[in-house]
Amino acid sequence: MQKRQWKNIKSWVKFALAICAVIVFVVCFVFNLWSPLRKPVTVVVPKGASVIGMTNYLLQNRIIKSGDLFRFSVRLNGGKIMAGEYDIPRGAGVWTIADILTHGKVATTTVTIPEGYTLKQTKKMLMAIPYLSGETDCSSSAPVCHLTEGEIFPDTYRIARGTSRLAVLDLARKKMLSVKESLSGNARPEQLKNWNDVLVLASIVQKETPKIKEMPIVASVYLNRLKKNMRLQADPTVVYALTDGFGDMQGQPLLRGHLKTESPYNTYRNNGLPPKPIANVGRAAIHAVLKPANTNYLFFVADGRGGHKFSTDYSEHQKNHSVWRGIKKEINGVVDYDK
Repeated sequence: MQKRQWKNIKSWVKFALAICAVIVFVVCFVFNLWSPLRKPVTVVVPKGASVIGMTNYLLQNRIIKSGDLFRFSVRLNGGKIMAGEYDIPRGAGVWTIADILTHGKVATTTVTIPEGYTLKQTKKMLMAIPYLSGETDCSSSAPVCHLTEGEIFPDTYRIARGTSRLAVLDLARKKMLSVKESLSGNARPEQLKNWNDVLVLASIVQKETPKIKEMPIVASVYLNRLKKNMRLQADPTVVYALTDGFGDMQGQPLLRGHLKTESPYNTYRNNGLPPKPIANVGRAAIHAVLKPANTNYLFFVADGRGGHKFSTDYSEHQKNHSVWRGIKKEINGVVDYDK
């Protein structure tokens, strides 16, 4: 009797498991596998969109087959869909789509603000990115509406597609505030009075060399010149003045006559540092200024290989510059000017 009962129980268990398997299969098929999508699609949910409105949109665009199942799936996921731009993968069923829309799993992308870009360059770049929205300028009292050079941090930012350009700038602004908070308390060279001076010199170093290992040496040159009350004579400051803050000659050469440009940013005509940074700077340039190399260098010139030759006296600098002029002439037949 007991053996027969045990066999019956085992039979019922097997039957129940089989039924469960069928139910799971059906649910998976209906909610996930039963999909009309043969390729990925992008779905934009506007702000304030209703579940019914989105159901109709998905049906009309053949993204789902059953409006009832989609609404039921949304209800099981909390009942609300979130605005945003979404990437729906190939073969996604109503449950997957509902899960994506109700949990705000928006499509993301990255925006990179290059080190050494000016504010104007950055805004131009952001305006050219199609998956961002809105303008780069505004007139409210928000800090992002009143950015000045050096107030944003060049970095790669992961954002939702459709993010406003002002929001990207504000992310970069807040990142720079964080960097300032972490570094502004550090000891700085005596020639630099405050954080603004640090950023100003870092921006010049940033524009002078792309080589991180070379930055502390370039920083030492300018700090040595400041200590001796020599003019910095930094080409990037002239470029910044000539281009009205854009910071790029866009293929045009820098000529001897340009060095006479009247501007508080022109370090060929003015002693000391410019009033504000001439670009937005990364950590390496800031660190180079805070911890410069210990050198006696007062001059440097390009070496034709992406780096520079450094010298302690003007006669040696003239020799190095003569070599550079020859390299320039060989490359493009143009000699810009003699320092």
